[in-house]
Amino acid sequence: MSISIFGRAGRKRPVGKAHAAHPGQPARQRVKAAPGGGETLRLMSLNIAHARRKAKHQSLLKDSTIRRNLELIASVIEREGPHVVALQEADGPSFWSGGFDHVAALAGLAGFPHAFRGEHNREILSRLDLSYGTALLSQLPLEATHSQAFVQNWRDTKGFVAATVAPEALAGEPVDVVSIHLDFLADRVRRGQVEQLIERFRGHDGHLVVMGDFNCAWSERRRSLDLLLHELKLRPCRDAGAATYPAWRPLVRLDWILVSEGLEFSAYETLDDRVSDHLGVLAEVHRRRSAVHPRGRVAGQTRRLPSVSLA
Repeated sequence: MSISIFGRAGRKRPVGKAHAAHPGQPARQRVKAAPGGGETLRLMSLNIAHARRKAKHQSLLKDSTIRRNLELIASVIEREGPHVVALQEADGPSFWSGGFDHVAALAGLAGFPHAFRGEHNREILSRLDLSYGTALLSQLPLEATHSQAFVQNWRDTKGFVAATVAPEALAGEPVDVVSIHLDFLADRVRRGQVEQLIERFRGHDGHLVVMGDFNCAWSERRRSLDLLLHELKLRPCRDAGAATYPAWRPLVRLDWILVSEGLEFSAYETLDDRVSDHLGVLAEVHRRRSAVHPRGRVAGQTRRLPSVSLA
């Protein structure tokens, strides 16, 4: 598999006009997403931490601070130019969120015409006026949208949203995308949640991308992540990407973009913008080329896409 890395640590990137992220972060070139239906699909996943970054006293944040944090997140998304963004810990209107829909706000700030948010919080949390879950932002129409909260345990507020990026997301073919958030404490619980996702997509025969905060490192994959990879025939980009959590001193890679067998990674990167307690993940994917051409000629290695120049 030929992988082009957007920007490995230690590589000096050319500096151009920058779209600022926030003070203290390196400037990076603003990238405009190509229209859908091309050879590649640009993807991004980010746990936005309820727009509270790494605040120690999250319930005490002012609405104005929450809005500023969302503006920082939106600036990173807009700069990277993805076609589809998977969000976790994304809030709807509630007392906790400042009384407004964070997903709708991000869609407006970052220029995404299509958005879908799912609520996964338990009934007791709803009674406390809390509203959050996972979401998708897209430059392309989202069809067959679906939101599913996992069968709950006493602490859980996790689930996933799914949609078909349509009508022709990737070289004339639709792609099903998922934004998922798994339990943070117990691998046994994560396995049960993964089984629910598998049940939803069992027998799926098209392109599938699963993105999100799996709360599972590669070294801990045996009971949950491996099951997902095997049952849905998904693959990670293991040759690229760095630790994603905690953002201020990343130690472990919890955030993943997984693709089905018909897709390959052209590029993959862990972003270094500290706009949340997680770092974002960015990837480009393209259709996997068959090992044998229709006329019987053996295909060459997947072409290497040039790295996107991000200052």
